[in-house]
Amino acid sequence: MRTVILHHHLFKNAGTSLDQILKGNFGPAWVTREFSASPSRHGNTPEVESWIRDNPEAVAFSSHTMMGPPPQVEGVRIVSMVLLRDPIDRIKSAYRFERTQVAETFGAVLAKHTDLEGYVKVRLSLKQDRQCRNFQTYRLAALVPGKGSELERAKQALERITIVGLVADFSGAVARLTAEISDTFPNFRWEEVHSNRSDATSATQEQSNLNELLKQYNADDLALLSDLSSAAPIVPPMAAP
Repeated sequence: MRTVILHHHLFKNAGTSLDQILKGNFGPAWVTREFSASPSRHGNTPEVESWIRDNPEAVAFSSHTMMGPPPQVEGVRIVSMVLLRDPIDRIKSAYRFERTQVAETFGAVLAKHTDLEGYVKVRLSLKQDRQCRNFQTYRLAALVPGKGSELERAKQALERITIVGLVADFSGAVARLTAEISDTFPNFRWEEVHSNRSDATSATQEQSNLNELLKQYNADDLALLSDLSSAAPIVPPMAAP
C-alpha cells in the first residue's frame, strides 16, 4: 500500500521547519498546494483527495488551506500531521513576520502601519478574521463539520490526525513521525531546523496587558494546548530491524 504524509501547515506553527525536513528527505516528492474555500459540508476534501491521486510519485503533501473531513483515498495510507503552538506566542510571531514580509496582504500591510497592540485589536474587531481569535481551534474544527461547538469539534479532529505535535516539543513530534513511517521509509533522517522563524522580544507591562486580552480571546486554543500538554504522547512502535 502506498504511504503518504499529509501536513496541515498552520501559519506560524513551525510548519516551514517541518516542510524543510520533508523536502530534505523526499526532494521533488514533496509537494505543496493551496485550496480555495468551499461552502460544501465536505470543504475542499474532494480536491485534496484528487491531489493525492493525481500525484502518484509524491510522498509528502503540505498545504495551509485544507478544510473539511480528513481525505480518504483507496489504496493509500495517509499519515496526517499538524503542529500546534501557544496561541499568544503564535500571534506575536505572526505580527513580527508580517511586519517584515514583502507582501500586500491585509495582515502584512496592517503590521507595517501599527504596533502589536494595534494589530491585535484591529484583527479582533473584524468578526470574520480568526488570526487572533482561537485560530487553531477554528482550523481544526473545520476538519469535523457538523453540530457541536468549535472546541468540541477541534478535539474530535485531534483524534483523527495521526501525529499531533507541539511546537514547544518539535523534536518529539518529528520523532513520532519518524517512528510512524519507519516501516515504509526506514531511511528518513532529520536534524532540527528553524526556518521562517521570528524571534520573541522582551515583555513589557503593555504586553502583559495585551497578553490578558489575548488569553480571553484564545481560551479555546489554550484549552487544546493544555489537554495536549498534560497527555503523555503515544509513540508508535518502531518497526523490527
